[in-house]
Amino acid sequence: MENERTSQPLATSENGRRFQWLPLANSAQTDDVDEGGLNLGQVVATLRRRIFIIAGVTTVVTSLALLKALTSKPLYQSSFEILTKPVTVENQVISSVPQSLSKEQQQQQSAEAKGIDETKLKLLKSPIILSSIAKQLQLKYPDIDADSLAAGLVVTGTTTSEILSVSYQDGNPDKVKAILSLVSDAYLRYSLEERLADVRQGIDFVNAQLPQLQKRVEAIQDQLQGFRQQYNLIDPESKGKQLTEQTTTISQQWLDTQVKLNEARALYLNLSLALEQQTDDSAASTALSDNARYQKLLNQILEVESQRAAESSLYLDKSPNVQVLQTQEKNLLPLLQREGRRVQEEVASKIRDLEARSRILAQTSTGLNQQVKQLSAISRQYVDIQRELTIATENLNQFLTKREALRIDAGQRKTPWQLLTPPTEPIPSSANVKRTALLGAILGLLVGIGIALLLDKLSNVLHTSEDVKTTTKLPILGVIPFNPELAALETLIPLDKVSSLTDMAGLVHQMRQRLGFNSSKSPRYYSASPFQEAFRSLYANILLLNPDERIRSLVVSSATPGEGKSTTAIYLAQAAAALGQRVLLVDADLRLPQLHSRLDLENGAGLSTVIASDLDFERVVQKSLLDSNLSVLTSGQVPPDPTKLLSSKKMQGLIDQFNAAYDLVIYDMPPILGLADVKLLALRTDGIVMVVGLDKAKASVVTQALETLKPTSIQILGVVANGSKELIPTMYNSYHRYGSSEAMKRADEVTETAVKSAGD
Repeated sequence: MENERTSQPLATSENGRRFQWLPLANSAQTDDVDEGGLNLGQVVATLRRRIFIIAGVTTVVTSLALLKALTSKPLYQSSFEILTKPVTVENQVISSVPQSLSKEQQQQQSAEAKGIDETKLKLLKSPIILSSIAKQLQLKYPDIDADSLAAGLVVTGTTTSEILSVSYQDGNPDKVKAILSLVSDAYLRYSLEERLADVRQGIDFVNAQLPQLQKRVEAIQDQLQGFRQQYNLIDPESKGKQLTEQTTTISQQWLDTQVKLNEARALYLNLSLALEQQTDDSAASTALSDNARYQKLLNQILEVESQRAAESSLYLDKSPNVQVLQTQEKNLLPLLQREGRRVQEEVASKIRDLEARSRILAQTSTGLNQQVKQLSAISRQYVDIQRELTIATENLNQFLTKREALRIDAGQRKTPWQLLTPPTEPIPSSANVKRTALLGAILGLLVGIGIALLLDKLSNVLHTSEDVKTTTKLPILGVIPFNPELAALETLIPLDKVSSLTDMAGLVHQMRQRLGFNSSKSPRYYSASPFQEAFRSLYANILLLNPDERIRSLVVSSATPGEGKSTTAIYLAQAAAALGQRVLLVDADLRLPQLHSRLDLENGAGLSTVIASDLDFERVVQKSLLDSNLSVLTSGQVPPDPTKLLSSKKMQGLIDQFNAAYDLVIYDMPPILGLADVKLLALRTDGIVMVVGLDKAKASVVTQALETLKPTSIQILGVVANGSKELIPTMYNSYHRYGSSEAMKRADEVTETAVKSAGD
């Protein structure tokens, strides 16, 4: 089974809400295929389908190649070998000098694979080298030119070897010998000329760049000098540290001043309240308690009050002694009040001093912050200038060093390459039959593959889920694997045929297997085949199409008959019911109904019966043996005009009743092309799930079916690719096994329901 695929686009429904497609398990694989533009799985599948065409084309081309090889004339061939590694004493001495070309080539060879690259091989066969050789040979062989010489000359070398092999073959042995002799001499001269040409070009380039680099360095130095003079600083970093320290000190002083100011204000407030109350408790104020003059006056008043109290106990209030004490008290109270106001004024003066200090500190802090901001911009400019100066100076030094090294390189005069094997005597060689046959087989295989891919493209049949996605431009809700045993799983044993406990046990065992359970003496595990798991994933994707408003009803259809729409509807309904949903599976195919035969149910009364009569649909709905949550409404008798029944008001009312009674309603409908049934019913549902049969459906037919739905407001939820052979299902036998007590609980419930139904 192939993992399911989907894409990320959002689809807009009829009422304006947006559905977000759920990314499936192999979305990463799909993205890789989209980005790369080539699906190797599709190519392999196509080659398997067209294996006989590939084999036939390969056989024909190979036979033609053998025939040509057997009828060709013998040729004369000669060759020589050249060692391309510099072996001269000059090169060994120069390679020890840094910055020289020999040194750089030696380092490059030690870091990379040694050998001859494709560029050098093409250059050795180019007219730049072969034109002079062709001119020398034209005196004796007028038919030779640079192009014909390059066509017959075979120059080979590998990236792991430093030996260059050159060969040439022709019907004239003297011509072969003359050509290779001139070519060997030309290649040796080329090695020396190439080395010296590179050195000369390097020296010319360095000399051309040096004046510009020197001017660049001088200009940056002048710029740096003017920058320092303009801002009167040497190093912005030290200046920044100094400003940071000053800012920190001023900030701390401002905070201390604020604390003292707040304390003075609180003291002034307390003092004002104490003086306004005009009580003896006013002495409790901190400012008054610390004032000696105020305390002295207060003590005198208290002493006078004590004496007056003592005299009052002995004399009347009009007595001279009492009168004197009262007069003293009256004289002391104004003095006490004046002293309190004086203390209050001292506190107010202190507050004014602290406020003035706070303003000065704030202004100073603001000025320092502005200097810091200005310094940040200045520092950035300074760093940029320093960086440019460093880079320019380094470039200048490198070019100067390189120029001296290249001057040493220019002193070489020995040929770097060495002729290992001189041109051999031309020997006759017949056509290589085996080599020609091999090349013919390879060519035939490539041609056969091309023809197979072309025929598969022209067939217009959808073979993979990726083909479906490309054709429909719709999200792939699920990929159903090909199941060769599907026919054996499509019917259940009816309960009325169960005549013994043995039959009942067999029925229960069959239902457990259909639900994906395996019971034994060992711990019980939940298991699911790739086929069953594909439908669970399909339902999960439909369930999460719109998390805010769940899909309550949908139509399952296809472009043409025989693509597996009824099978998809059945197993999708089972998957939803197994997850606790109350599901109603409606056979709305009133032309060729199949659900009753697939599920072995009675079809005496069904959907057509309910529409044509006043019969309650619940009386004809049948419970499935697989799950108590799954109900089935068969089609009933085939009416003469199905379109009339499906478009009736009674059918519209039934759709509303179905939606109210069940969590999910699935309608199995006829094909889309040529019939109006799907369009009539799908308008009343949340959308259509379109089933595409792989290896059956044609892209043009599927596209035509989608085009017929475009003028309508029917929502297409997505596509199900049915019958996929892209992955082998046995790969998942050990993957889909999980311990699940809830699943076993559901199996027990189904067993009890089956036993109870059999007893009834």
